[in-house]
Amino acid sequence: MPENSIVDLFVSIVGDNPMWQGLAGGIVITLFNMAGALLVMVWRKPSDKFLNTSLGFAAGVMLSASFTSLILPGIDYGGIGPVLIGMILGVIVLDLADRWVPHMHAETGPEGPKSTRLGAVWLFIIAITLHNMPEGLSVGVAFGSGDIANAIKLMFAIGIQNIPEGLAVSVAALNAGMGTYYYASLAGIRAGLVEIPLAVLGAGAVLVFAPILPYAMGFAAGAMLFVISDEIIPETHRGGKQRLATFGLMVGAMVMLYLDIVLA
Repeated sequence: MPENSIVDLFVSIVGDNPMWQGLAGGIVITLFNMAGALLVMVWRKPSDKFLNTSLGFAAGVMLSASFTSLILPGIDYGGIGPVLIGMILGVIVLDLADRWVPHMHAETGPEGPKSTRLGAVWLFIIAITLHNMPEGLSVGVAFGSGDIANAIKLMFAIGIQNIPEGLAVSVAALNAGMGTYYYASLAGIRAGLVEIPLAVLGAGAVLVFAPILPYAMGFAAGAMLFVISDEIIPETHRGGKQRLATFGLMVGAMVMLYLDIVLA
């Protein structure tokens, strides 16, 4: 379907208000996350090879999307300086959140301040929520920019990579102590719901404060790149599956580049 047809269809359904578009974008990527999380109900024990490869794919999609849908458009809007400043701020915020908010990773265990009041499952959900925040924010910022075609490409890119992420969350929730597949899938869905309000927030912030657009795009890109390098790649490179994860990353990067050209 040509790009103009996709944009026209989206606008006919959602309207031309960037806030409503950001909300719709947040809902779409959350639905993709939900689909991935619910896969655990029918595919109860995906192999480590598959999970690492699919998460590598997700990292590749995010990596390409960070440049094609956020960094390069941000430079076009406001120059390299604001984008670099935004990237630095995004890295700082994610780093501080990773240090100050107690959470748990599937492979490395607990991180951040020790907490005796939060169980392992909640610590894990907090970790995934932290990692999903840049995704929702980036989609909202993209719609707030007014470039609907670029925002739709980013929305589908984030949505596609949310499927393996949602499945991985549910599987890891099972390993962290969830007693049933129902509650494990619910944990995966809950972790993705943060993307909706952040998508609206991102669109609203850019809409109200138009000059911050290149900073906001850099911020979202920096936060996503931080998650890729600090969390996803290290998690997939444990247990001897790093080659498959690398192949997955390369395929994900190429898929996103292909979509960017085809939908251009």
